[in-house]
Amino acid sequence: MERHLLLLAAAWTLYFLLHSLLASLQVKRRVARRWPRAVPAYRLLYNALALLLLIPPLYLTYTAPGDYLWRWEGPARWLSNALALLALAGFFWTGRHYDLGEFIGLRQWRSHEQRVEDQERLHLSPLHHYVRHPWYSLGLVLIWTREMTPGLLLAALLATLYLFAGSRLEERKLLIYHGERYRRYQERVPGLIPRPWRRLPPDRAAAPGRAGTLHGKPSSNRQNSRCQD
Repeated sequence: MERHLLLLAAAWTLYFLLHSLLASLQVKRRVARRWPRAVPAYRLLYNALALLLLIPPLYLTYTAPGDYLWRWEGPARWLSNALALLALAGFFWTGRHYDLGEFIGLRQWRSHEQRVEDQERLHLSPLHHYVRHPWYSLGLVLIWTREMTPGLLLAALLATLYLFAGSRLEERKLLIYHGERYRRYQERVPGLIPRPWRRLPPDRAAAPGRAGTLHGKPSSNRQNSRCQD
């Protein structure tokens, strides 16, 4: 069992490192210099590779030996499943405020986009008024409402560390793109854990069916980008 868990930890760590590396601007710009024709398909291939490489760590997670460390019973089972369903609904609801074609990479591929930076303007879904990375926050809810075996617990801990670290790496890019605008947003809204006393004011809330925008002039470094979770 210990050997399996070590292999599992190595698989998830390698996956997260590779995922972050391929998402970095440095790697994207290097690809653009050496293989410019590959740039339009980069985002699409990145997402396809992320799904493909997810198979080995998931397999190791669900085949890890060991009994359940905890299981939800009675009202706790109902509550945990209700929270998980709400998190899934939150993913779909928030997804309506993204350009999913740009997020997946289809738009860049079809338009032969040569720029490696995200092209969608910075905008906010309703959940962005409470946390800066709602998909990461919803992911944490999904992770920690599940019953845990040793393998699932190890994967949950590593995924949680990755989500916190990944949000920091993502914000470095957003600061490059948007400068002081995004820095002011950081000061007002927490990253992953909502706090009632820290949120974007109602006058900046998104209208139904559309996303809000951050006020202020765009950064001179970059005028367009997606406020990624």
